[in-house]
Amino acid sequence: MFAGQAGRSFAAGMCDYLQVPLSGSRLQRFANDCLQVQLLANCRERDVFLVQPIVAPVQENLMELLLMIDAARGASAKRITAVMPHFAYARSDKKDAPRISIGGRLVADLLTTAGVDRILTMSLHAPQVHAFFRVPTDQLHALHELATHFSLQDLSRTTVVSPDLGNAKTATLFAKMLGTPVAAGSKERLDGDAVTISTIIGDVAGRDVIVLDDEIANGSTILAIVRLLEDAGARRIQVACTHGLFSHGALDRITASGRVSGVVCTDTVPHDDLADDDRVTVLGVAPAFAEAVRRIHSGESVSALFAHDGD
Repeated sequence: MFAGQAGRSFAAGMCDYLQVPLSGSRLQRFANDCLQVQLLANCRERDVFLVQPIVAPVQENLMELLLMIDAARGASAKRITAVMPHFAYARSDKKDAPRISIGGRLVADLLTTAGVDRILTMSLHAPQVHAFFRVPTDQLHALHELATHFSLQDLSRTTVVSPDLGNAKTATLFAKMLGTPVAAGSKERLDGDAVTISTIIGDVAGRDVIVLDDEIANGSTILAIVRLLEDAGARRIQVACTHGLFSHGALDRITASGRVSGVVCTDTVPHDDLADDDRVTVLGVAPAFAEAVRRIHSGESVSALFAHDGD
């Protein structure tokens, strides 16, 4: 098990679960700004796992992961698995304007070309992104961790709300785990981070609400759905997501109005600055990744982890 600069804390949590050491690596930057990676443990005929979330600075962390894969391949690793708790390029998944790139597919190809044999990640932005990878790919989700957190509350008057119809299937599964109704917003993305949500499908009047999204970056979607929920007569509003990026002061904007009583995310995106922030609860998912790694290494089913979802 090796970790890139952005994945050391997460990998340490995985290693604690697995009771294995985290092997060292060295990242060197030359005078011409090029990077070089050296893995500081024997990889020959080993099952190698490289932990690196693709988060800001995205290009730097991606390049380090590619170099780590290349180093492991050159060191005769038996199998190389890239463990990416967050994959930033998953949002670049379609051609919705003329002459634009599809970064998700390109980066998937880069990882394959570098020599990766398997991908382990969590909650890709859209189903089609999974198909971009030409190697076996295991996609985890954090619904169990989120459901465990919210199940400690009184949910008798709670509705789970998806900000858009694209996330409605996941929200429905989450609502089934909690035993609550589900509703969804009808969202249209205008340009970049600008969105509009015209209506909510489902009853939220007089209900406590958990807004569930896969990722919060700029926060525009959350702000739009919260305004609509308030107009529709929702009571307490909480927000939950897997990947809490909180770019450009998003957390401040979401909590500033006082409409949102709490924000819950996981640690797929490293946020040391949130450790003492009482506005947000960060749930650890390193044990889930570690269990998936154990199953991959021993040849057991990873999908069996989610065999009873919603039961």
